[in-house]
Amino acid sequence: MEGTQPVKKKLVGALSGAALLLALTGCGSDDSNDKLDAWAKTVCDQASAQTKQINDANTAITKVDKNGKPADVKAADSAAFQQISEAYKALADIVSKAGAPPVDDGATQQKNTVADLNKASAAYASVKTKVDGLDTTDQGKFADGLTAASAEADAANKTAESALNTLRQGEVGKAMANQAGCKAPASPSAT
Repeated sequence: MEGTQPVKKKLVGALSGAALLLALTGCGSDDSNDKLDAWAKTVCDQASAQTKQINDANTAITKVDKNGKPADVKAADSAAFQQISEAYKALADIVSKAGAPPVDDGATQQKNTVADLNKASAAYASVKTKVDGLDTTDQGKFADGLTAASAEADAANKTAESALNTLRQGEVGKAMANQAGCKAPASPSAT
């Protein structure tokens, strides 16, 4: 499995940022907006479980033995991509059900975020399907397939990041940065 080690590191590198995407940083505002704070709390409290799912999936990928059997690598990656896909779908549902944040252009911000989170979910589901179809009996084809999956996972990660960057803007981002559920958890390191 020597050929898959660099691919696994690249794949983990693409995914490691996904777990931190929801972590919102910024300064708190002295202007208290109770409605916005309540909206942010609702979203962040529910989102923390999904962030944990993404973290757990990334950790599972990092724990796969780099010299292990291709079938084991395939199974672990497939399960992780499914878990990440479901987490982004759940995040889209959370933001959708929370309603528009009470700010100017809140409805547009919500609509764009939900659409991009759903795209990220679908993209990770597509990566899972491709991984499921990899031939584990041919080392070269398997390594090539992982390389392709890594590229697709990176693109899905960028879509998710775009979605969450939409929420990081302006007053919404400030309100979310103050919520415990949106604080950055420790990230797994790719070794």
